Amino acid sequence: MSDNFFHTDNRPFIIAGPCSVESREQLTQITALLQATQQVDMIRCGVWKPRTRPGGFEGLGEPALEWIAALRAQYPGLRFCCEVARPEHVELCLRHGIDAVWIGARTSGNPFSVGELAQALHGCDIGVLVKNPIAADINLWQGAIERIMQADVAHVAAIHRGFYLYHDGCPYRNKPLWEAAIELQRRLPGLPIFCDPSHMGGHRRYLQELMATASDLGCNGYMIEVHPHPETALTDGDQQVDVAGLVALLASLEAHQHADSVEMRLNTLRQQIDAIDERLIQAMGERMEISRKIAHLKMTDHLEAYQPQRWNELLRQRLSTAQSIGLDPHFVRKLYEAIHEESIRTQEEVMGNAGVH
Repeated sequence: MSDNFFHTDNRPFIIAGPCSVESREQLTQITALLQATQQVDMIRCGVWKPRTRPGGFEGLGEPALEWIAALRAQYPGLRFCCEVARPEHVELCLRHGIDAVWIGARTSGNPFSVGELAQALHGCDIGVLVKNPIAADINLWQGAIERIMQADVAHVAAIHRGFYLYHDGCPYRNKPLWEAAIELQRRLPGLPIFCDPSHMGGHRRYLQELMATASDLGCNGYMIEVHPHPETALTDGDQQVDVAGLVALLASLEAHQHADSVEMRLNTLRQQIDAIDERLIQAMGERMEISRKIAHLKMTDHLEAYQPQRWNELLRQRLSTAQSIGLDPHFVRKLYEAIHEESIRTQEEVMGNAGVH
């Protein structure tokens, strides 16, 4: 699945550039500054900007693509990418020689839109990156990637930019839910996965810590928003850095990657445990919801919450599975006794609230 399009030797692949192209002068300036760092592999350019509400800056469209084409000729070693949301966006990008496109979070969650983009991209030799949808649904993300792959696109990668959870209390703009990226790696081995710490954090102060964690989890590269003057940016100024800020971030990341300490390795393993625990908690919540549904059915048939025959058979099956993968049967027995006890308590609570004794 993997190829060399999104690959560099011994360092992460860096995509950097402004949230949106605001003028030819701004784009020319940031391109020259990023090229001079010799640390950027691709320039990101927001040409069409989906805005949450009307009235904001929505990008400059095709004229910006013409400026990008001129810069590609001026800097033949640089590559450029921009976001697409409609088939006509793809057609214009191909016409102007854009090297890669990304499908944004607002688009990747819509199978109809992704399907139309896949048709427009069919057989293309450009790079296509798929951001995770806004909703925390791994199947939607995987499905969008698979639609692009099935269109015989040569170079495909994913971008992890976090998930929006309403009033979650998370300090970041979008909660990382690192377990989602880990699960995507498991389902699609070899797929390059980039981290977008700019949209994940929502503010430049979070970029360093998010990039370090992504690095520990095996991130292949980063998409970072960089503006000549972030304080004057027309879109997402708080989450953009200037070029000096980008260089400092990459230096910090390199130092982190070379700090071969026990604590760093522990942090990586703990992040993986945290991801598994998140899945366990979610699964347990789903299990108890099913127990509530079972309680209602038992009430209909005047059955007791505790069914000894079912419990004994369930325990026998779980112990057999545990033994087959090397888990301690004593531990698994205690675990399932606790789960069963909570399930029965939940069912009895439902029955009690319904007036069944």
